Amino acid sequence: MQTPHQQNLLSADLMDAQALKAHFFDVRKTTENLVAPLSAEDAQIQSMPDASPAKWHLAHSTWLYETFILKAYDPDHPVFDEDFHYLFNSYYEAEGPRHPRPQRGLLSRPSLQTVMDYRRATDNRMADFLDQMSAHPQWPRIAALITLGCHHEQQHQELLLTDIKHALSCNPTAPTYAPSFPKMITQAPEARWVKMTGGLKKIGHDGTGFAFDNEGPQHQIWLHDHALHNRLVTTADYLQFIEDGGYRTPTLWLSEGWDWVNRHHASAPLYWTQSKDGDWSIFTLYGRQPINWAEPVCHLNLYEADAFATWAGARLPREDELECATLLAMQDDDEAKRKAAIIASHRLHPAPAQLPQNRRMDADDNPSLLQLAGEVWSWTSSSYGPYPGFQPSPGAIGEYNGKFMCNQYVLKGASCLTPAKHWRPSYRNFFPAHAQWQFTGLRLAKDI
Repeated sequence: MQTPHQQNLLSADLMDAQALKAHFFDVRKTTENLVAPLSAEDAQIQSMPDASPAKWHLAHSTWLYETFILKAYDPDHPVFDEDFHYLFNSYYEAEGPRHPRPQRGLLSRPSLQTVMDYRRATDNRMADFLDQMSAHPQWPRIAALITLGCHHEQQHQELLLTDIKHALSCNPTAPTYAPSFPKMITQAPEARWVKMTGGLKKIGHDGTGFAFDNEGPQHQIWLHDHALHNRLVTTADYLQFIEDGGYRTPTLWLSEGWDWVNRHHASAPLYWTQSKDGDWSIFTLYGRQPINWAEPVCHLNLYEADAFATWAGARLPREDELECATLLAMQDDDEAKRKAAIIASHRLHPAPAQLPQNRRMDADDNPSLLQLAGEVWSWTSSSYGPYPGFQPSPGAIGEYNGKFMCNQYVLKGASCLTPAKHWRPSYRNFFPAHAQWQFTGLRLAKDI
């Protein structure tokens, strides 16, 4: 019997072996392009326990194809290195013991070149496999697993960039990952409330095309009337919070958040630095740059996002509110649909909001919702848990999402690092409340 997750994967476009092969190699090439600017030394660094070395990302994303596809369905598959099963398993308990996550940076062996050889050997094997297996009686399941592997690797593409950003930020010379910081507009639209009408709504993936198992089943929810800010909170907005004593006012913070502030002596978002002259700068993948006060604030944890919302007299949105708002915008507004559906895959830093072309923001205008996807992931107040009727996939692959449904919060909306065609409105990203190194920000909400 198929789980809902498996059914979601079986769309017609995924059933064609050659189309799937092309998609597979496109994803694999993209990952290698992302590591091209890195030296072997860069690829070795693990700057904190939550991050992983780029070399490990390269190997682990390959390990998944070898473990769940080639070893499972190709009886003649020659295992590249038996030790890799222990070294590059992430958290799949059903696959046996694994190297501790905080110690991944200690793996100087295998070398980066050996890991790249591992990728080449696995890719060649996958090419032959895809040429031969479309007539296999379990091809729908195989195609589903390959597609899952591609989306898994796309997740690691984003993680690879956030992890190397953190690693490079630890270098006092502020090295760059990419040249030429993009020129951006320096004025954001006025923040305005957009009324969102409640009622009986549907959220969750509708079963068309790919989705992770945690996005379903689709189900009905009751949404209360509320309002959302038309844009994301900007760095200028957040600077006001800092200058008003936001990090020194315990009444603004959740109890755990205030403990975090004091334990870490926090006074600004991750990567912000203030000079002796009072000028603020931010570390980016383009090196250290002056802060653009129109861009979305980024690298906040849940505690910081919630404290800012409290200070602003608002609250964090719930995940169903943001999902319904995105679905509505994609359905009714061509400009919002374009902004929500197209993730900027060539920009490595969030950009300021821009009004739709030929539109003035007069006092009586009904503002459009901007930046619904593609700049920063938006924190929500929703705990990450199962939807009604959720069932993880059987076997080790079922450990992908369900086992983390505890002490995590949902983020919606995708970031500027999220790969193109990877995101959808039902996507449920999740992290613990203390996480800062991801491209995370917020949009304000309030009850009406």
